[in-house]
Amino acid sequence: MQELHYISADILDLPTIFDIIEMDKKLELSEEALLNVKKSREYLAAKIKDNETPIYGINTGFGSLCDVKISSENLSKLQENLVMSHACGTGEYVPKTIIKLMLLLKIQSLSYGYSGVQIETIQRLIDFYNNDVLPVIYTQGSLGASGDLAPLAHLSLPLIGKGKVYDGDDIVSSEKILKKHNWEPITLMAKEGLALLNGTQFMSAYGVYCLLKSFKLSYLADLIGSVSIDAFNCNMSPFNSLVHLVRPHRGQVKTAEQVLEFLTDSEIGASEKVNVQDPYSFRCIPQVHGATKDTLAFVRRTLKTEMNSVTDNPNIFIKEDLIISGGNFHGQPLALSLDYLSIAMAELGSISERRTYQLVSGLRNLPAFLVNNPGLNSGFMIPQYTAAGIVSQNKQLATPASVDSIVSSNGQEDHVSMGANAATKCLRIVDNIETILAIELMNSSQALAFRAPLKSSPFVESFISSFREVSPFVTEDRILANDIHASIEFLQSLNIDKELLFN
Repeated sequence: MQELHYISADILDLPTIFDIIEMDKKLELSEEALLNVKKSREYLAAKIKDNETPIYGINTGFGSLCDVKISSENLSKLQENLVMSHACGTGEYVPKTIIKLMLLLKIQSLSYGYSGVQIETIQRLIDFYNNDVLPVIYTQGSLGASGDLAPLAHLSLPLIGKGKVYDGDDIVSSEKILKKHNWEPITLMAKEGLALLNGTQFMSAYGVYCLLKSFKLSYLADLIGSVSIDAFNCNMSPFNSLVHLVRPHRGQVKTAEQVLEFLTDSEIGASEKVNVQDPYSFRCIPQVHGATKDTLAFVRRTLKTEMNSVTDNPNIFIKEDLIISGGNFHGQPLALSLDYLSIAMAELGSISERRTYQLVSGLRNLPAFLVNNPGLNSGFMIPQYTAAGIVSQNKQLATPASVDSIVSSNGQEDHVSMGANAATKCLRIVDNIETILAIELMNSSQALAFRAPLKSSPFVESFISSFREVSPFVTEDRILANDIHASIEFLQSLNIDKELLFN
């Protein structure tokens, strides 16, 4: 039987989202959510009945057209026009996993009962989620301020039978998929289009996806860095807990502990060293990797707040008998956090490439470029070039998007977060880190073989043994692009317990 996740006021956090994705849970509204949504809709319907008072986005135009009054008979048409006119996305397709997260987060935000939408509208979004009917959305179009308007418009088009959706790997018209499931288009009521389009679910979904992947890559950076420590025959003293207890940043302490755990009972680690000190890219792994861990913790807190928030506008407060137009759609908290995450993850790639460089440099009794007969064989010379090129690209991508703002909507929206650009750049950086770490693993596993008969720890030896099934030891030159791609797929295939990732 398919497991269910009930949409409710219970706090969403990364482990919950991790479970929903990994176990492919279906969604269902809780009784609490059903009641909240129904009460909010009924309150709004009563409020606007025979009421000529302008209420932003409900019986007025949008943005700089907020002073234009809309007649009662056109309120539904107003919402449909809003969705269609704002669907101006362009660029690449948003990955399907992120689209599904957008649906989840939009459903969650609308379920609190502060948005005035119909139960039917939320239920149709749940139907889309549960049946993998994923709207086609584009990466470009959002300023990350009035909500992610263009991406969320594309998310919403299929509700009214417009736009396109994925049907498996095919892209088909929404009209076709509605007929396939015997669904009628939703007639949007007053405020519903605005509730659907205002919100930060594009930025948030990217943030959640990037953060989930970043926690895994942070763990793998420690593990692969540990392989490199033994491969380069490093001293273990810099990882002694005494060093880190006198500078107890949580991420630093945790990283040092993790390295020692990975290298427990390593023959190489226990061997006598000639070298007094090691380069920073090895010796300062706790300090550098640890700072990234602390950044992940900060971004996690920000996204946790955002996932459990109401981010459309205006907000409906039944108890206080108020409908308030505010600015919860503004993406500044996300823009800053995503930029911070980008910088922190780029640094994991930067220090990883430096370890790769050291390993191929013919130092510590390792052959130049980690291959027998260097000269005849170029060995691991060029994978380091590849890693260096990607690291340089990450430095360019890590330039903060949030420092920019461009006036929009005829001056009404005069400060925007550019969080959507921060989000899409962050994903490119995180994907790049996966490749850089895959290249380091190729190099460190090759170098480790030259330490025989000494062995690393049982844990590392087991890890490398599994890796060798997809990327064997390089005895002479071959097409290493195949190994790079196989190494990336190997890292992607690793299932790491969530307790190791999020604690």
